Amino acid sequence: MPAVDPETVVRILEDTAQEEILPRFRRLAQGEVREKAPGELVTVADEAAERRLKARLQELLPGSLVLGEEAAARDDAVFDYLAGDAPVWIVDPIDGTGNFAAGRDTFAVMVALVRRDETRAAWIHMPARNTTVVAEAGAGARQDGAPLPAVLDAAGDLQALRGTLHASTFAAREIARQVDKRRHRVGQVRSLSCAGAEYVRLARGELDFSLFTKLMPWDHAPGTLIYTEAGGHVRLLDGAPYRPTARHGSGLLMAPDAASWRALYDTLFGDA
Repeated sequence: MPAVDPETVVRILEDTAQEEILPRFRRLAQGEVREKAPGELVTVADEAAERRLKARLQELLPGSLVLGEEAAARDDAVFDYLAGDAPVWIVDPIDGTGNFAAGRDTFAVMVALVRRDETRAAWIHMPARNTTVVAEAGAGARQDGAPLPAVLDAAGDLQALRGTLHASTFAAREIARQVDKRRHRVGQVRSLSCAGAEYVRLARGELDFSLFTKLMPWDHAPGTLIYTEAGGHVRLLDGAPYRPTARHGSGLLMAPDAASWRALYDTLFGDA
């Protein structure tokens, strides 16, 4: 796969945000927000940003394909791109659309570059906060050009861990019940309703763990690489490594290290 300059992608994300997203932030007109599925919003900004990102990213990497959230909502055949040999850009044009539509600044543009079901590079850009986190496989993670310090090992200090548990609306019923039964055993903080923002918090060490049960690739392909490159431990609930094709798994758990991952898993699911 030809090399892609990560900073060129950063500029594409910044340009897209300046042209398609920020001019509409807190200025959406009636009819420019709709529900594409129960509980899931889309705005004209999501759609315009995805169109621009698709064109710019394919121009940057000829022969690549784009798996975008809004395209997948129209035709889930685009998931088949992940099974081929062509490089695939996974795009979430606005992660945290509910926040964006409500005028809250916690939203992100997320992109991952994937080849043969392996995430090679990742970007999370938060336009309203003017910050971007980037990772390349094997090369670490950085925020606004500065390397992120390694996530601290937390083994043996489970009670001090703080994180988020996303196991309600989109969780399998048995998973939701199990987490509700055990969530009081771990230290929880408030969710930001934006996977990209949660991953930035994880990579910066501001969160120690997170559990997700909705596994769409645009929500997790970028963030899992960033967190892994920052030193974190990422596994599906069955213990397997995360792959972008793993959208039908039961859940995804992040922790600072393997020992704390196992302790968290046992605390939440040990009697399941």
